[in-house]
Amino acid sequence: GLGRARNLGGAKARGRLLLFLDADTQLDSDALATIAREFTPNSACGTLRGKPDCPKLLYRMLYLWKNFLHRASIHQGSSGVIFCWRDQFKEVGGFDVCLQVRENSDLIRRLRRLGNYKYVSAAAAVTSMRRYEKRGLSATWDWLKIWTESLVTDLRDRSYEVVR
Repeated sequence: GLGRARNLGGAKARGRLLLFLDADTQLDSDALATIAREFTPNSACGTLRGKPDCPKLLYRMLYLWKNFLHRASIHQGSSGVIFCWRDQFKEVGGFDVCLQVRENSDLIRRLRRLGNYKYVSAAAAVTSMRRYEKRGLSATWDWLKIWTESLVTDLRDRSYEVVR
């Protein structure tokens, strides 16, 4: 599973700073240098500005909203990339291997107990819109529904629909 694979990567990593990237996400060419410059020890975790891989107005508006939520710390989540300090990742036990949905948000929530959440807008994480191309706005509805459910219930039995 994804959590186990990411935990294995975190365990094998030799650097102090870990970066977890979703399979459908690419980083701007300067993203690593930007993270190294802006992510300081007083922060425990963070993400980059999200950007859709398709220029449709609807997708740009969706990411404008999502980036606003991250920047304002209304939702301290992931834009397809999470970075954190290796020692703190180990301290919180890494990704919860029982979660298949909201595993990123769960890790960020636990890391925030150790330091600040950092939203870095100077570089972007470009994410595929294939789920939206296939399912339309129902993909957004599903995300909102799962996010709301995560506030009141355990999601260990939930998973996302596979989109290829």
